[in-house]
Amino acid sequence: MQHFRSLVLTLVGAALALSAFLFAASLGLVLATVLSVVMITSALAARFAPKPVRATVRNNRRPQNGTKRVWNDGRGTIIDM
Repeated sequence: MQHFRSLVLTLVGAALALSAFLFAASLGLVLATVLSVVMITSALAARFAPKPVRATVRNNRRPQNGTKRVWNDGRGTIIDM
């Protein structure tokens, strides 16, 4: 009878350990899935975000002879040096 009881307790302990392992593994898979969805979503959001446009001065619009051009476009006086 003692041998049978220890066999049953061993099987119950193994079943509990296996169920705890499966529970922990399923939680790990859920966590990995959630993190991968968040990473993919943030990567796609960064990809489709508008990129800043830097304001630059084009040198080809300046007069070549060194003179200034001054004109009024209706919103203010523009001085091109």
